[in-house]
Amino acid sequence: MNDFRMLVTGANGFVGSAMCHAAVARGFRVRGATRKGAQLESGIENIAVGDIGGCTDWREALRDIDVVIHLAARVHVMRETLADPLAAFRAVNVAGTENLARQAAEAGVKRLVYVSSIKVNGEETTDGRIYRASDMPAPQDPYGISKWEAEQALHRVAAETGLEVVIVRPPLVFGPGVKGNFAQMMKALQQGFPLPLASVQNKRSLVYVGNLVDALITCATHPAAAGQTYLIGDGADLSTPELLRQLGSALGCTVHLFACPCWLLRVTAGIAGRSQQMHRLLGSLQVDSARIRRELGWHPPYTLQQGLQETAEWYRNHA
Repeated sequence: MNDFRMLVTGANGFVGSAMCHAAVARGFRVRGATRKGAQLESGIENIAVGDIGGCTDWREALRDIDVVIHLAARVHVMRETLADPLAAFRAVNVAGTENLARQAAEAGVKRLVYVSSIKVNGEETTDGRIYRASDMPAPQDPYGISKWEAEQALHRVAAETGLEVVIVRPPLVFGPGVKGNFAQMMKALQQGFPLPLASVQNKRSLVYVGNLVDALITCATHPAAAGQTYLIGDGADLSTPELLRQLGSALGCTVHLFACPCWLLRVTAGIAGRSQQMHRLLGSLQVDSARIRRELGWHPPYTLQQGLQETAEWYRNHA
């Protein structure tokens, strides 16, 4: 058993569950933090920490921990109902993260790996441009703004306490257990719906959850990662039609695509209140993950196609 002791926040979530499983498989001693003490897989100690914010007590969860993988967050929602969503995001993602970092430093934790979001860079890439970690941040929505402010708070804590901080900004994460738009896409393909996306010519970066958690383990353990910010991707950017065809093949489905002008799709989506969903299907968002490969020697252990196959197999068994 590895003596390296890891705390994973949001341990019962989509990425958190995969993170705990991968860390245990590598021989790390893992403790999971969840809001209400949810059941975790065998071999993982679980600590209930309640709601995350500026007053959360992390002392028990941080006892004897070497590194924290901070995944817990108020996540982006498609149909926001709060009058002041930015305040809600800041309470959890900014105040909650800074509070965790300060208590981690006090507890003698060496490093905190923060899973941020590519939304810190912006919402889309245009004219062949690719997002890089060195870009000037340009978050557009409350979620992205809160993630950028959390990154800044962590750097302040690091400067004041010596806590090592590593920032990781993933694009869309997929894999077994995925929800949201990706799951809806698999459902539409499996049910044989014709989709008006044949003429879309975008490019989007994705990251398979198995690749993301492998990168997070590298960021948690590699000496050169301290103080750095990394973008993560599978390295094979796809257009929406290409993704649908590859995912349909993995699902064993016939994919029915037909052409429709993008302007008409945007107008129709706007009328239906689904502009953000359509934006993700039509727009480009590409990331450059060369930095983590160069500086840490990290390479994705799974291809994009392997990740799609694993995701499709899970969906067929659980849909």
